[in-house]
Amino acid sequence: MSVRTVETLAGGRWVGAESWVDVYDPADVREPFVRVPALTAELVTEIYGAARAGFAVWRAMSALQRSRILAKAAVLLRVRNAEIADAIVTENGKTLAEARIEAEKAADFFEYYAAVGRQDYGSLIHDARPDTRTGFQREPLGVVLAITPWNDPLITPARKLAPALAAGNAVVLKPAGETPTSALHLARALDDAGLPAGVLSVVTGRTSEISGALLDDPRIAAVTFTGGNDVGEALRVRLAARGVRFQSELGGKNASVVLAGANLAKAAAAVVAASFGQAGQRCTATSRLLVDRAVFDEFMVLLREKVAALRVGPGRADGTDVGPLVSPSHRDSVLRDIATAVEQGAHVESGGEELPGTGCYVTPAILTGVTPDMDVWRDEVFGPVLVVRTVDGLDEAIAAVNDTRYGLAAAVFTDSLAAAHRFLAEADCGQIAVNTTTSGWDVHMPFGGFRDSGSPFKEQGVEALRFYTRVKTFAIHFGI
Repeated sequence: MSVRTVETLAGGRWVGAESWVDVYDPADVREPFVRVPALTAELVTEIYGAARAGFAVWRAMSALQRSRILAKAAVLLRVRNAEIADAIVTENGKTLAEARIEAEKAADFFEYYAAVGRQDYGSLIHDARPDTRTGFQREPLGVVLAITPWNDPLITPARKLAPALAAGNAVVLKPAGETPTSALHLARALDDAGLPAGVLSVVTGRTSEISGALLDDPRIAAVTFTGGNDVGEALRVRLAARGVRFQSELGGKNASVVLAGANLAKAAAAVVAASFGQAGQRCTATSRLLVDRAVFDEFMVLLREKVAALRVGPGRADGTDVGPLVSPSHRDSVLRDIATAVEQGAHVESGGEELPGTGCYVTPAILTGVTPDMDVWRDEVFGPVLVVRTVDGLDEAIAAVNDTRYGLAAAVFTDSLAAAHRFLAEADCGQIAVNTTTSGWDVHMPFGGFRDSGSPFKEQGVEALRFYTRVKTFAIHFGI
């Protein structure tokens, strides 16, 4: 059976290639389901030229014109929800319900920034000089390179493209090699909505063959990256020498705390959703659980019951709660992390097993007996693995939450308003939840972590525009 090929948007044209990259369904990795173009370094360089030309056109358009195009793209994404969700399930492995939500959220980003793009973009400032009007205005940067991961193959590009385009920039998008077709659906919606040629290109291909052309082009004004810490740090250092603005959203080792007095049933449901949704493959997933010793036994009974009820299987299958991991190599890395934890003294309460067959399945795992010196406590696993420790009260819980190099998200479950406010003040994370999951932040809410979880630039909300714009101050003397 021949494998379907799809074109990519490059410099205003939909193009194929002489060489192609295979994309696999993680529910059945025996054969690729589609192939995408392997662009050459020469074509990537041409794409930057087209992006610079497209930026000149896009920047010159009024903000209202740009907003209309983004709003139309949002409509197209909603109309095509079923088709796009199917692509997400096929290349990523998410459940169909999760994929439909992702497609809807992507539309939300463009709808939101279509509205934000029509708002004020500067301010007047008082001036001591007579007959002088002073102020500042925000301007686009130019060409932005967006590098996005496989775990949210549509939402993450939308999270970056929508504010970047609303601000008037051109974007070169490099999606993850495991999940490129979701990004191509996004590009198709923007192209069909009337985005001028060159304003968006999607670079598909083998990173080893195009990394120099992709990262070192002098026309790059900014790079926004979501992915692993090692790659993020290498990018930061590489770009710093050229003064290229850099935004990163990196890893997390997020903790949820269950205190005595909390609604244990609701806490257990929230922790399971946060830990095992998307098979644990999201940066805001709860991967560490801290339970007050006074309620530990009672809470663990509820937790085990809820985890045992999770159904693992293909994303399209009715009733599936946890789909496959994205690839065989990632599945194997998660299994190695579990094995290492056991070697270091952790106990597998349940799950943590590879399912036989053609898919990349790991059953949801609960690990107890975990100590702070274990790798599984320190390092991001990025899979359906939850490690559990006991704590004695709020002080010990906050200290344990902060015992990490990361600082993305944390949650506390409590009936105490005082404990909630202390946790909010003292947990060293960019996202704090009280009596709800560590995941689930909406498009208008600033998003991003502290310390090794990312750069100071936030994504989402109006805060995102700070990264994609520069400030120009002006003074106009109008007297004679």
